[in-house]
Amino acid sequence: MVAIENQNQSQAAVAVAAEAVPAPASRIPREARRLLHELAAAWADVADCRALEVVPLKGAMTNEVYQARWLTAGPAGQKEEPRAEREVRKVLVRIYGDGVDLFFDREDEVRTFECMSRHGQGPRLLGRFPNGRVEEFIHARTLSAADLRDPEISALVASKLREFHNLDMPGPKSVLIWDRLRNWLRTAKSLCPPEEAKEFRLDSLENQITALENECSGDYQWIGFCHNDLQYGNIMIDEETNVLTIIDYEYASFNPVAYDIANHFCEMAADYHSSKPHILDYSRYPDVDEQKRFVKTYLNISGEEPDAEVVENLLQSIEKHTLSSHLVWGLWGIISDHVNDIDFDYKEYARQRFEQYWHKSAILTS
Repeated sequence: MVAIENQNQSQAAVAVAAEAVPAPASRIPREARRLLHELAAAWADVADCRALEVVPLKGAMTNEVYQARWLTAGPAGQKEEPRAEREVRKVLVRIYGDGVDLFFDREDEVRTFECMSRHGQGPRLLGRFPNGRVEEFIHARTLSAADLRDPEISALVASKLREFHNLDMPGPKSVLIWDRLRNWLRTAKSLCPPEEAKEFRLDSLENQITALENECSGDYQWIGFCHNDLQYGNIMIDEETNVLTIIDYEYASFNPVAYDIANHFCEMAADYHSSKPHILDYSRYPDVDEQKRFVKTYLNISGEEPDAEVVENLLQSIEKHTLSSHLVWGLWGIISDHVNDIDFDYKEYARQRFEQYWHKSAILTS
């Protein structure tokens, strides 16, 4: 995560909801420790490259994420400051979770990561090891669930998302969402016992996906480079400058921008830092006024009021793509329940997403 200057020590400590208690460096794989040692040895301001502290960071759903840090040395001849007052050099260590190869290609994700960095959109890659990587660390605050409902912050997100969607990324510009849904459905069927497949009505989803694709393809297709996982934990803010940084591009691809916005709206129902992070509260889904305000800000790049018809068309397309979002993350929950041992009730999460899908689908087709 790229470092943003002029953040004080207490602000840096809460970046990505860091726990304040250092963990043993042994939590980091040997290859990663070797890489960290090489990086620190090359930095002249690090007092002792072997004096590594590791702090676990909360909020990651499929990876283990740590802050690695070293105390810095003062200028030569200057009296050394007390430990509590000395600056630290920080990086972020990301250890890939199990089973992620079922969801995305890691090499594609790293290429996206590097390209985003070249566009000045995110952290710089500092090094890789067999099951993870080291990134720059952003000295900024991760958004909270409540932040997404703040009109000022929501407007910043809308503007940043428009910028993200307009990135000139390499590769084919074809829509991924429908292939992803069909691939994940096949994977879910292969993992689920018959009674679970019946519970989640997996046998009926192929037809549902086809019908949804046909319905959404009739809309004006505004394709952009989409994040596809824009929950609050993947957005950081420098509170001195109000600059936002969107992070974590595992699921990023070209898609209808309406899908990305719909997925962001759906994420407003979640609070992943609550005592029950898998429980969703759809009373928090943005109302019509909030949706319209977000879309108008998203469309407003010239300072002029966007055309009312364009606003309405995009809102209607977003409404349909909430169904796509529920299917994607419902299938993700089913698959994760079988391959991931992170303390998160994936099956209950999937159950809620599918309940919302069938409920919303009945409303939209009535």
